[in-house]
Amino acid sequence: MSTTGDAPLGRVAVIGDLGGQAAELAHQLGTLGADPRTLSLPDDLTVVQVGDLVHRGPDSPGVVAIVDRVMAGQPAQWVQLAGNHEALYLGLPQFVWPERLPEAAQETLDRWWTAGAMRAAAVIEVHGAAVPTLVTHAGLTQGFWRHYLGMPATAVETAAALNRMAGTGQQRWLFRPGVMVTDSVDLAAGPLWASSPDELIPSWREAALPAPFDQIHGHSSLLDWTTGRHYGDPDRVGPFSTDPVLRHTTSTVEGRRITGIDPNHGRRPAPTWGPLVLERARVL
Repeated sequence: MSTTGDAPLGRVAVIGDLGGQAAELAHQLGTLGADPRTLSLPDDLTVVQVGDLVHRGPDSPGVVAIVDRVMAGQPAQWVQLAGNHEALYLGLPQFVWPERLPEAAQETLDRWWTAGAMRAAAVIEVHGAAVPTLVTHAGLTQGFWRHYLGMPATAVETAAALNRMAGTGQQRWLFRPGVMVTDSVDLAAGPLWASSPDELIPSWREAALPAPFDQIHGHSSLLDWTTGRHYGDPDRVGPFSTDPVLRHTTSTVEGRRITGIDPNHGRRPAPTWGPLVLERARVL
């Protein structure tokens, strides 16, 4: 787990999928107060990035280089999570992607993962919130929490169990695919692959037990931000709120919030998007 858990309360900015948009990352860090030349973070800010740093956009190596520089200089202020696109370079490729990172960028991702600098999960504590928030790339399905983790009682225990899987024989569970790979909906899809409208949200809405934590995730959205079309079966997804400027969606399931922050960048960046900024918060 992160060493920032003893840090004083400040701002925690959770940044969604970047998909090779280095200029967008630099811009968003600047809006959060980073030095415009070095991108050094202000003392009161911790960044959690949900994975999928790479592919699609014009400068994946540039994104990796920015993150590597910030992590090297301010390791307690940057928490990097793995996404399914990073997983292509971590030994268990599960899908074919037309572009490949340069060797140096691949080596950087492998170094992060091997050293524990890139992990599967993080936990954010927000002052006044009833429970801490679990952050993973795709979100943690109820089935995975139940069957693969044994229903840990807190977000901290859940994140620790997920992170312990890395580099072990259980690592393949982290990369357990769902409908996006298999074309079959799986309410126990893994935290790098679960589809929010098809697997993540329905898994908790249809569960006998409520979640013991809130969640933040990237990877997929409940809404097509370009057309306004809702994804998934409305009866299984249920109601949710949207922030079209930041491109965030929020569902409330049995009193627990599940917030999606994938801006859906393509070759070009989303026309408007932003991180989820939590005030008076810290990473545990």
